[in-house]
Amino acid sequence: MAESLGETPASRYHLLRPLGSGGMGTVWLARDDLLDREVAVKELRVPDGLPERERAERVARVMREAEVTARIRHPGIVAVHDVLVHDGRPWIVMELLHGRDLSKEIATYGPVPPPLVADIGARVLEALSEAHSRGVQHRDVKPGNVFLTEGGRVVLTDFGIARPADQTALTEAGLLVGSPGFIAPERLSGDPGGPAADLWSLAATLYTAVEGVSPYRSSPQESNAEVIAATLTRDPRPPHLAGPLGPLLTWMLARDPAARPDAATTLDLLRRIAAGGAPEISPEIRPKTAPKIKEAPACRPGARRTRIMVMAAVAVVAVAATAVVVLDDGGEEAVARPRPVSPTFDRKVDLCRALTPDQVGRLLGATTPPKGRASDDGCQWTVTGAGLTLAAETDSDTPEPWSLTLESARTLMSGLRRQYGSAPRDGNWIWYEIGVDRKVPVIVSGARPAADVGDEAFTADITEPGGGAQASEVYFRLGDLVARLQYADLDAGSMADVRRRAVEAAELAAEGLRGLA
Repeated sequence: MAESLGETPASRYHLLRPLGSGGMGTVWLARDDLLDREVAVKELRVPDGLPERERAERVARVMREAEVTARIRHPGIVAVHDVLVHDGRPWIVMELLHGRDLSKEIATYGPVPPPLVADIGARVLEALSEAHSRGVQHRDVKPGNVFLTEGGRVVLTDFGIARPADQTALTEAGLLVGSPGFIAPERLSGDPGGPAADLWSLAATLYTAVEGVSPYRSSPQESNAEVIAATLTRDPRPPHLAGPLGPLLTWMLARDPAARPDAATTLDLLRRIAAGGAPEISPEIRPKTAPKIKEAPACRPGARRTRIMVMAAVAVVAVAATAVVVLDDGGEEAVARPRPVSPTFDRKVDLCRALTPDQVGRLLGATTPPKGRASDDGCQWTVTGAGLTLAAETDSDTPEPWSLTLESARTLMSGLRRQYGSAPRDGNWIWYEIGVDRKVPVIVSGARPAADVGDEAFTADITEPGGGAQASEVYFRLGDLVARLQYADLDAGSMADVRRRAVEAAELAAEGLRGLA
């Protein structure tokens, strides 16, 4: 049953149900009766047993800082609509966001590709920089406080509320203020810290997103005390999946705040990496010494040159049939195998011929492969509980997909990638032929790059709200053709397995299409 905050000016807010709870308080879904809209209301806890004067001072500090935060207007900062005190406790009324936080994204899909992590980091840093310019610090940047909305926003939540600005103690009333593994070393040492401490916490957050584990907590069994001791005394584990993002994260995680890059330098590097660049940071980072930043060699027309970090396992992509120079782990040049010249599709082809019966049977786990059923611009292969579709895509200005030019195909892929963005969104899914005979609410993930599929590609996962695997789709461009492949397996063990098979199917389809052009 809904309840209101009482017969006060706050009676306009009716609590509907809790959305989440933590050490600092509870967040409620509520309705603002005055403006007839749903909002999120955070009820902040004040430790029991405090003397009345200290309790009043504590509430006043939280209120002052919340009011300052409410004056910050930025798309990357959760909007604060109202602040009030009820029953001696502070309440913060905020905009209601739809989507999921970064910690749930990592838990559901695993490590996030470096370019997407860099894009998330750049947008969070823009929000932090706006707040820092107004004298407000966050103090609790972590994956659970980075929210990916259905509309594509990246929003920093719990802004400026986690800890009063003038509080320097690490603990209060026996509770740790902040999240071990994401608290900067200087704050763990008792220093109030500054913007550089938020930058360190952002680095720990991005490290967790790209590596799948935090830099100082390798297992849930590690105690908070062990994580804090490691943060104060050890360097973070070297990143293995971060690719070009790795050196920047290592720089940002320096224990000495003066040895970290400034916000402007960090933002510039994050934007370059998000755009597909690989700026090289050298020499080895030392306290109070800013590393020299070198750009990767410029691309020449007709080819794209990508600098590869060995531990990142990033695939080499080339547009034309020319050799690509990369670096091995010893810094020596090596020559990658040339990729075939992409075909031109000037007539309609039968997409049911893009995959062989053996390939279809193996992908769908069927002893007797199903025959492809052709449609106007596509083909599908289905068995009970699993299926494949392959379709040609077009834009609003081109009547049929076989009439796209190379330029329009590239533009179409860019538009599709922007449409999916980097954040999940709600949707509906139905596929009668495999047994999904009614519309099912699903969450569609943001775009993830898919290497080695055609000339360029990205994937997006389709899952139930509870995280159950449903399907994965791959958009890829091969010359002037843009295609969409969807793979579903209702009995799959994990989303990663569904995604892997979808990418494998797209690779096979792209190679089959080369022979049909």
